[in-house]
Amino acid sequence: MPRTRAIAAAVQILQREGVTHAFGVPGAAINPLYAALRENGTISHVLARHVEGASHMAEGYTRAEAGNIGVCIGTSGPAGTDMITGLYSASGDSIPILCITGQAPTARLHKEDFQAVDIAAIAAPVTKMATTVLEPAQVPRAFQQAFHLMRSGRPGPVLIDLPFDVQMAEIEFDVDAYEPLPVYKPQATRGQIEKALDLLATAERPLVVAGGGVINADAADLLVEFAELVDVPVVPTLMGWGAIPDDHRLQAGMAGLQTSQRYGNENLLASDLVLGIGNRWANRHTGGLDTYTRGRTFVHVDIEPTQIGRVFTPDLGIVSDAAAALRLFVEVARERRTAGQLPDRSGWVEECARRKRTLLRRTHFDDVPIKPQRVYEEMNKAFGRDTRYVSTIGLSQIAGGQFLHVYRPRHWINAGQAGPLGWTVPAALGVCVADPDATVVALSGDYDLQFLIEELAVGAQFHLPYIQVLVNNSYLGLIRQAQRAFDMDFAVQLAFDNVNSPELGSYGVDHVKVAEGLGCKALRVQEPDQIGPALEEAKKLLIEHRVPVVVEVILERVTNISMGTELDNVVEFEELASEGEHAPTAVSALDLASAQLLD
Repeated sequence: MPRTRAIAAAVQILQREGVTHAFGVPGAAINPLYAALRENGTISHVLARHVEGASHMAEGYTRAEAGNIGVCIGTSGPAGTDMITGLYSASGDSIPILCITGQAPTARLHKEDFQAVDIAAIAAPVTKMATTVLEPAQVPRAFQQAFHLMRSGRPGPVLIDLPFDVQMAEIEFDVDAYEPLPVYKPQATRGQIEKALDLLATAERPLVVAGGGVINADAADLLVEFAELVDVPVVPTLMGWGAIPDDHRLQAGMAGLQTSQRYGNENLLASDLVLGIGNRWANRHTGGLDTYTRGRTFVHVDIEPTQIGRVFTPDLGIVSDAAAALRLFVEVARERRTAGQLPDRSGWVEECARRKRTLLRRTHFDDVPIKPQRVYEEMNKAFGRDTRYVSTIGLSQIAGGQFLHVYRPRHWINAGQAGPLGWTVPAALGVCVADPDATVVALSGDYDLQFLIEELAVGAQFHLPYIQVLVNNSYLGLIRQAQRAFDMDFAVQLAFDNVNSPELGSYGVDHVKVAEGLGCKALRVQEPDQIGPALEEAKKLLIEHRVPVVVEVILERVTNISMGTELDNVVEFEELASEGEHAPTAVSALDLASAQLLD
């Protein structure tokens, strides 16, 4: 049996498992791994500026393409703790990433050695497996098990912690005898699918709620085929956005308290049966459960058994991978259509489509300072159907969910459950690595950008070009809006007079100078008619320089974006669309005649 260092065996396994890219920051305790990566030569490495940034790059890389598993690497101690946020974000959204950390030698683990911390115990709650490997001969099996777990059942992250002496030890290992472990994914039975379709047949106003599990399973085409077969409208969740194109006749809008459309909420409230596939009934989607569930039958299909019944008890629960379930849904629905057993849904479909043509929010404002709604209108004009949007949290993300358009799976890449500030920039860079030819557009507020702004330098160094749309109101806007309930505006203002940039007024940080100092290009917009030309100029700069391009839009300081606590009680703070020119980039043009009929 050939002998090799344990860490060299680990790198060979990474290669055999399909890893081609890694993101990380080297350090003394993980240098053996970097030496093995250098010697192997098949895995390219992106050097992050912050180890948390590396974990989010790995997330973006995984989320961008089916089958990808992002790898992030750090040394012992704070490198691992810095990556916990990335592991939490990946865990919450069922995203497989592999985090590899260095560790103090095994003989010194109990001696409070420099930068020695029990990272496996810290990471355990936010991973599928977190382990410190104490025996060199177990290194290959730890990595084999890691990939098996990341891909099986509900996907998720794994952390492998490697003491320095374990990495350096020699072991017997033959990579030619290595095979990845079979992946386990639960599959629905035909009988379960038939029961679900029986319930669907009895409903007059059914909807499909498509969650992130549809995206993770690479099952968007199956979802659309099934919806078309049974002629049932689809409400994607935020994590499932793009599973069906926004302009498809059966796309009924997103529902929820924040990232939703008026017509999406109204369509869900009008339904009498909801078939959820690969979703988790997140609270920002459902709002109050009494409102959400009243008068409706629920079927829930999810890959994770403990997810079914976690939020509320469905009438029928099916444990299954979304793709496996949808293949059977398509098969049985096609048989029933051939037999003439599917009900006519045309009236219900038209009812949902009518709401989509009438219940629109206004986006066209000419105010100076700029209202944020106008930014998304201009983005819709500037960017095509193939654009990959990346965002995480805040009023910028919420408004993006209300006004942008997504037409393909994995073209809305979002940290849904965790929503960590700073996530957007490194995640966008990970997307660029996964799909170098894509048009990647990231969306951030000023605070999100500032959290990990140094990662822009990574884009400049490694020529990872994308457009960073920065909406700047110099506020913690979402928190300020939430503070209205406490009758305060406290500790959320970011404004100050920048002595180096008086032209900014009180908007504080000069993001243009910072971006340029980090090797990127940047533009600033202060009037609404400048937004479109700036985005077009950004496209040219992107091609010419192959670096991130920041487009900063100076917004009015205070804007309240539509949201509420119940699906039937979302507060609209701005004038609604009452003329066609009020919402010129909506996927359905405003139909005033239908609006009058609804009234």
